[in-house]
Amino acid sequence: MSVFSRFPERLQHAIAHELGWTSLRPVQEQAGEAILAGKNAVVLAPTAGGKTEASLFPVLAGLLQEPPDGVGALYVAPIKALLNNQEVRLGHYTEMVGLRRFVWHGDALASQKEAFCREPAELLMTTPESLEVMLMSSRVPAQRLFRGLRYVVIDEVHAFAGTDRGAHLMSVLERLAVISAGDVQRIGLSATVGNPEQIARWLRGSSERESVVVDPPKPKAQRLIKIYLREDTSDFAREAVREGRGKKSLFFCQSRSLTEAIADHMRGDSIEVFVHHGSVSKEERYAAEERFARGTNACIVATSTLELGIDVGGLDLTFQANAPSTVSSFLQRMGRTGRREGTVANMTFLCEDAVSVVQNTALVLLAAQGWVESVRDETRAWPVLVHQLLAMTQEHGGISVERCWKVLSRVPDFRGIAEEEYLALVEHMKREGFLFESGGLLSMGAAAERAFGKKNFLELYAVFSSPVLYKVQTESRRDLGSLEQNFVDRLVEQMSTFLLGGRAWLVVSLNHEERVVRVRSAPRGKQPSWGGFVPQFLGLRLCQQMKEVLTSDQEYPFLDAKAKAALAEWRGELGETLARPGDALSFDGKTLLWWTFAGGRVNQTLKYAIEWKGGWKVVPDNFALKIEGDGLGHDAAAKIIEELRAPGFWQAEETRRRLLAQVPEYRLSKFQRVLPERWQVELVGSYLLDFEGTERWLRGVS
Repeated sequence: MSVFSRFPERLQHAIAHELGWTSLRPVQEQAGEAILAGKNAVVLAPTAGGKTEASLFPVLAGLLQEPPDGVGALYVAPIKALLNNQEVRLGHYTEMVGLRRFVWHGDALASQKEAFCREPAELLMTTPESLEVMLMSSRVPAQRLFRGLRYVVIDEVHAFAGTDRGAHLMSVLERLAVISAGDVQRIGLSATVGNPEQIARWLRGSSERESVVVDPPKPKAQRLIKIYLREDTSDFAREAVREGRGKKSLFFCQSRSLTEAIADHMRGDSIEVFVHHGSVSKEERYAAEERFARGTNACIVATSTLELGIDVGGLDLTFQANAPSTVSSFLQRMGRTGRREGTVANMTFLCEDAVSVVQNTALVLLAAQGWVESVRDETRAWPVLVHQLLAMTQEHGGISVERCWKVLSRVPDFRGIAEEEYLALVEHMKREGFLFESGGLLSMGAAAERAFGKKNFLELYAVFSSPVLYKVQTESRRDLGSLEQNFVDRLVEQMSTFLLGGRAWLVVSLNHEERVVRVRSAPRGKQPSWGGFVPQFLGLRLCQQMKEVLTSDQEYPFLDAKAKAALAEWRGELGETLARPGDALSFDGKTLLWWTFAGGRVNQTLKYAIEWKGGWKVVPDNFALKIEGDGLGHDAAAKIIEELRAPGFWQAEETRRRLLAQVPEYRLSKFQRVLPERWQVELVGSYLLDFEGTERWLRGVS
């Protein structure tokens, strides 16, 4: 029996007559079968592959067969823009069968929210942060709204898994599961992910339902790839205009400043240009999406804000300035094209240097092999545990230590935290004034009130910092401009450099109370590194593929003449060194370069180990370690490297303690300062360092 025939008659009629569908796609048949059978599911399909309908139709079937008491289903998206984009579509699907949907986020009017609370819709579309608001607000009757909750659909689930926002989402879902009467069925939608089984285990949480991955065979897709080398952003703009004239294109950039620069160069050149990034007002972004969807000779220049499934109509071309950092991101962006009958998914990379040429070549080759990054399995999400402790005290107006742990211990992102460690955290937060206990109930302490309560109360709704601006001043207090807090949180005094106003600046001091960054001109020759803040790491597999490109003599037809010349030049400079047996070391009498191509986290881990064992200064990036110091040479370096390869070196407690002690005081979370020092160090170390990956790489194990 087909899935379609198992739908209620009203839904069958709507699909056939209102949508004009004559059949369901394979992913919709398979997902429908799993969901109707009551299983949790991760549904994989390319962008515009029918994932939304694959999840929503069987959910609507369930809501029709057993009308819910309050909200019956949640649709959760990682960004408001995706909610707004899906609002009409999901509204149409619910209305065609006599149900309703409501979109709750920060832009919804208070009167609309009040009406929803009085008479809730069957389908609620929202974000994790808005769910937190609903649970914490005394004006929202969460117990009544969610007591009949049966389904949760999480769109772009790969954007959540392995992150603090994912840990936050799972925490909120476990709190909702306590309110709801039954085992809430969980459905995740994703286009590109390397380890869907792990995501299925994560998504399951405390649910006792069986979990499955729905991943039907996909037809071999045609792709058109071009990699061009161009001198600067004005050349990028000219190329995009030349290829995109008379067509609709999307131009992805890795930063807001580059987005603005390219758009500025493109304007007034016989093509309509729009800008789309987080600093552009929502009104401007919506206007850009709407006008672009109607146009035929237009380009949106965007950051990753348009990577996640937002529909801006049929696209002809996608461009990428320089290189994205992951295969997943590349596939998501390229997947915006090739959706219409007779069109081909395409990507034109516009590169400023040989590194971007080789990085993009490696991304294309890995994608052709069918390889995509795996989502991280997070088990000790300390900042989110702090956040949830504070949030639950607000939700309940006072809650016992035991009751908190009973709920939070069910969250997969906390499963590596022992109950004894949780109790130690609670005691620390009480001592430091972040929690207050009276009559066996925890409430928010004075220190937490100052940091997160009163005028800063909105800080508790999200696990990430709100976009507060910091002034940038010289040491003589001359104003230079401003930076967003999420950038400032990752700066390190006397270490980080960044560009502002066309000049490089070294961070002298950070004052988080006054929200001021004091700087002085960066020393000549000291270029901004790692994007100016916390290192932006490339993965080991991508870097190793780049090494293979450099040591190969293969020609790649998707490179233009300039890109081929740049690749040939870098191969000539480095290929022989990389191809030699053993470690790729080069020494000029002062500086030793170890060309690892092991990625940022492995190289950062090696840096601290070499500095400890050799006493030298080490500067890492994604591809090499630059080593300087007394007594340095090939033999001395080789001896240290062999010591790092010794059995048991990376398991030794002393190794981990010594390396973690060298970790800089990066601020990765606004809740980091609430943690005891040892877990603050662990938190930063888990971002910067990879002991297991480094050991595997040194042993030659992939």
